[in-house]
Amino acid sequence: MATDTTVQQHQEVHAQDEDNWSGGKQPFKVSYGKLMMWYFLLSDAFTFAGFLIAYGTLRFSSPSWPVPDFVFSTAPFGIHDAPLIFVTVMSFLLIISSVTMVRAVQEGHRENKNGVVFWMLLTIIGGAGFLGCQAWEWNNLIGTEHMTVLTNPFGTHIESGTYLEGDGVNISAGDTFDAGDSYLIHKHDGEWHQLAYKTDGGETLKQEFGPKSFGALFFFITGFHGFHVFSGVAFLVIIMLNAASGLYAERKNGYEMVEKIGLYWHFVDLVWVFVFLVFYLL
Repeated sequence: MATDTTVQQHQEVHAQDEDNWSGGKQPFKVSYGKLMMWYFLLSDAFTFAGFLIAYGTLRFSSPSWPVPDFVFSTAPFGIHDAPLIFVTVMSFLLIISSVTMVRAVQEGHRENKNGVVFWMLLTIIGGAGFLGCQAWEWNNLIGTEHMTVLTNPFGTHIESGTYLEGDGVNISAGDTFDAGDSYLIHKHDGEWHQLAYKTDGGETLKQEFGPKSFGALFFFITGFHGFHVFSGVAFLVIIMLNAASGLYAERKNGYEMVEKIGLYWHFVDLVWVFVFLVFYLL
C-alpha cells in the first residue's frame, strides 16, 4: 500500500514538472518579452560596471586627478562657483521621470489608456530635459573650458609653491597655493597659457595638463549613458503613440509593453546614480 502511494506521488510530481516545462509555458511566470528585457539589462549592467571600474582604477591611481567641485562648478545664466547645483537639477529631472514612469505602468495595469499617455508624456519631458542639460554641460566643457577626449586642462597641484605668473586664472605673481588645490589652464588666442610656479627648493616648474584619461572617460561614459537616455526617449515616444492609438488596449495584457520600457527606464535612472557618484562626488 505504501509502495503504491509513493509511486502515485512520483507520477504526480513528474506530471507537474512536465506541465511546468512543456513548450509554450512562461518560465518563472514571466512573459518572454520581460524575461529578455531582464537579460538585456543584466548584460548592460556588466558593461557599465566595467567602464566605471576602469574610471575608478585610474582615478585613485593618479596623483593629480581633477577635483569635481572645481570642474563642474558652473551653471547656465552665468552662475559660477556653484558645484553640484546644475548636476542636481539634471538628476532631479531623471528621478522625477522615473516616478512618472511608475505611474504610467500603474495606469496600464488598470487598462487606463488616457492615464498611460499622460504619465508617459511627462516621462518623455523629463528625459528630454535631462538630455538638454547634458548638452549644455558638454558645450560648456568643450567650448568654454576646452576639454576634449585628448586634452584635459583641469588638474590638481601636487606640491606647494609660489606662482610666477597667473595667465587665465587671475592670479598675481607671488601668490601662494597649497598642495591639492585645483587649477584650470585656459586657452587664449588659440594658445594654451600654463601656470608657472616656484617650488620650495627654488626650482621653476610649469603646471602640466591634467590626465588625458579624465576627459576621455567623462565624455565616453556620460555619452554612453546619454545614448541610453536618448534611445529610451525615442522608444517612449513610439510606445506612447501606440498606446494613444489603442493598440495595447486591444491586447488586454495590462499594457505589458509599457511595463517593459519602464524596466529599461528605471535601469537608466539607476545607472545615472553610479555615474553621478564616480564623476561628481569622488
